Amino acid sequence: MSQNTADRPNLPDPATAPELFEGLLTRRAFAYLVDVMILTCLVLVISMVGAILGFFTFGLAWLSLLFALPLAIIAYYSVTLGSPRRATVGMQMMDIVLTPTRGQPLDGWMAVLHALVFWVSIWICWPVTLLFALFTPRRQMIHDFIMGTLMVRRSPMLRHWQRMSMADQYNV
Repeated sequence: MSQNTADRPNLPDPATAPELFEGLLTRRAFAYLVDVMILTCLVLVISMVGAILGFFTFGLAWLSLLFALPLAIIAYYSVTLGSPRRATVGMQMMDIVLTPTRGQPLDGWMAVLHALVFWVSIWICWPVTLLFALFTPRRQMIHDFIMGTLMVRRSPMLRHWQRMSMADQYNV
């Protein structure tokens, strides 16, 4: 997949809009840590409730944990990344947002697939996934390329898209 500005003229370019990518990898790392803490708390709460209910349901609640825990994690990503804010809680705290690059909407299913590909790529070979982002101009990781997404800083992005829409109006 080519990421030239000629192919996607509305895609932000680090040369012309560096403020969108300043400190992006550091922000992504801290957002990841915040999200892992939130997911850990979510898993612990569901596990404790399941453990207590397991005694009253003769173990059926313990069996349901096999489905409830992954569904809770999937729901977290689908509700946060699939929302109009297009960011998890950690991403919102770090002022970053997930943006589709292929012209398709970022809905709940795409958010879930993005998270799934992220976790699989991290699980398979996390050093390569992280190093990949150091050598791409837009600081995209492997899962961003696969899913056709781009992570940018939110507040400068809003100003960038406003400038782009104004330029499009004057070019008409």
